[in-house]
Amino acid sequence: MQLHFSASMRSITISSNNGFIDLMKIKVAACHISYRTLFHTILFLAFLLPFVFILTALVTLEGVNKCSSFDCFGRRLGPRLLGRVDDSGRLVRDFYKILNDVNTGEIPADLKLPDSFDQLVSDIKNNQYDARTFAFMLRGMMEKFEKEIRDTKFSELMNKHFAASSVPKGIHCLSLRLTDEYSSNAHARKQLPPPELLPVLSDNSYKHFILSTDNILAASVVVTSAVQSSQKPEKVVFHVITDKKTYAGMHSWFALNPASPAVVEVKGVHQFDYLTRENVPVLEAVENQNEIMNYYHGNHVSGANLANTDPHKFASKLQARSPKYISLLNHLRIYIPEMYPNLEKVVFLDDDVVVQRDLSPLWEIDLNGKVNGAVETCRGEDEWVMSKHFRNYFNFSHPLVAAHLDPEECAWAYGMNIFDLRAWRTTNIRETYHSWLRENLKLNLTMWKLGTLPPALIAFRGHVHPIDPSWHMLGLGYQNKTNIESVKKAAVIHYNGQSKPWLEIGFEHLRPFWRKYVNYSNDFVRSCHILES
Repeated sequence: MQLHFSASMRSITISSNNGFIDLMKIKVAACHISYRTLFHTILFLAFLLPFVFILTALVTLEGVNKCSSFDCFGRRLGPRLLGRVDDSGRLVRDFYKILNDVNTGEIPADLKLPDSFDQLVSDIKNNQYDARTFAFMLRGMMEKFEKEIRDTKFSELMNKHFAASSVPKGIHCLSLRLTDEYSSNAHARKQLPPPELLPVLSDNSYKHFILSTDNILAASVVVTSAVQSSQKPEKVVFHVITDKKTYAGMHSWFALNPASPAVVEVKGVHQFDYLTRENVPVLEAVENQNEIMNYYHGNHVSGANLANTDPHKFASKLQARSPKYISLLNHLRIYIPEMYPNLEKVVFLDDDVVVQRDLSPLWEIDLNGKVNGAVETCRGEDEWVMSKHFRNYFNFSHPLVAAHLDPEECAWAYGMNIFDLRAWRTTNIRETYHSWLRENLKLNLTMWKLGTLPPALIAFRGHVHPIDPSWHMLGLGYQNKTNIESVKKAAVIHYNGQSKPWLEIGFEHLRPFWRKYVNYSNDFVRSCHILES
């Protein structure tokens, strides 16, 4: 800033340093303004103007362009006097217009897409692309990365499905070693239970639990947790059912590791007189029909249009195609009244549960003449577990389903059920189950895909008594964000889903609730390298 005095000292001009802009011109009248007043005026302006310019520069840098008061007049005028108008809003609008235009156009075939942001910046700098080409590059990169993310997600889901369907090396080793022990060690073959306790197996003053599984380690956890949680373990009886190939190993485990004072019986499917082809023809068809075997064991991706498939729905379909759903062990629960004709009331447990509280009060629940005491699964907010209705399990576009079922009917959970076998034997639940299962097979699984629960939802309609949800907490194999405090309070926690606690894909923060009941000091567990950590 410069001050210029006229030769007559009657005018003063204040100009910018470049000399091209006269900022202020003061005319001094000789007869009205003294030199003292002039000096004070110049001194005041010399101090004031630097602050005005500093304020103008700050406002310009901050981009303040919306102000209506008189106080802001200088802020709005300053940048324009200095030629510094904020055009960012106009630039954004122009760029949005370009992006909108290229959104519907074809990406040029010869356009080479960079692999990273750094490469994008380098290409723009070196090739000086116009805005339209830059927009096409952004779109192409986004679509490319989205496809890679989707492909990775589907690969992850497939790998998780295979991991969930496989048998871990340690558990397979445990079964083999215990089977070998059964053939070489007389103690491993001793009668279960001992002859003097055989009458207990049909004594209804005891609390009878039924467990159907081919996983020895999982069975040990269920039995151990139930016995340790019981207030009267001497009144607990476990009926463990397994398949023929696992029977020797399962028998060895409980013979060498008794759950005293509880009583444990181990029986193979082949040892039940009732389970003949004449009594279970539908299940025989399920296991031997080629189309069904291919559906559960075949290529789960072949023919699937992954580009238009939601990963969440794809995960649900994979879960529905787990080979366990065509296992006879998974269907056995529908035959419990015939397999145990002398029992009146039993609790059925899945092999992926942990018992954390005494379950004897379940026998005191009045089922009001119903057959199945179960937790309903339509009373929660989460999508995976506690918001299930019939529409989640059945294909209501099928006329037979639409004619007989209500899509809004509440579903319930398998895994921890109290069954009144006396009431059950007066119903046609088993016949209804067979009828619908046979029809679904005939229609090539078009009414439902998931294995045992859908036909059970139909067969038990009108025979279910809801019990308090605190008895049975589900979803520990689905939900990584399960509330730990809720887990601690539940009587039975259920690792239903793919992330079983004995698998590497299990959730680490939920595994300790299961792991605490594994006997890691056992020689067979140690030799198979089933480690605690």
